[in-house]
Amino acid sequence: MMSPETTKLFEELRRASPKVTGALVRMRKATYTDGAVPAKYKVLTALAISVVIKCEPCIRAYTRMAREQYGVSFEEFIEFLNVAMTMGGCPGEEWALKALSYWNSPSVEASLEALCGCEPEAR
Repeated sequence: MMSPETTKLFEELRRASPKVTGALVRMRKATYTDGAVPAKYKVLTALAISVVIKCEPCIRAYTRMAREQYGVSFEEFIEFLNVAMTMGGCPGEEWALKALSYWNSPSVEASLEALCGCEPEAR
């Protein structure tokens, strides 16, 4: 869940840059829907990329989304973490541990809103 301060900053950024922030919101909504590739695999791909680029807020949000909103199994989750660790080497392994920690702690809110101020399309 975003802190009140972060929420306020997102609102300020959206007012200052509505065209770009609106485009980002629409892009994310369009991306994380079912198409030729099911949405859950898109979210797992985003998680693997987040591990490799070491984006902790992204790892937290995509891990929660995968588990709680997209019904990803633990086995699927681990296979995508394996991809991330392969691409990220030893640092990837350390960041994959963060994802596993978030998977195991259901108290963290899972949503694109927590990550970027947008909500996923209904599936």
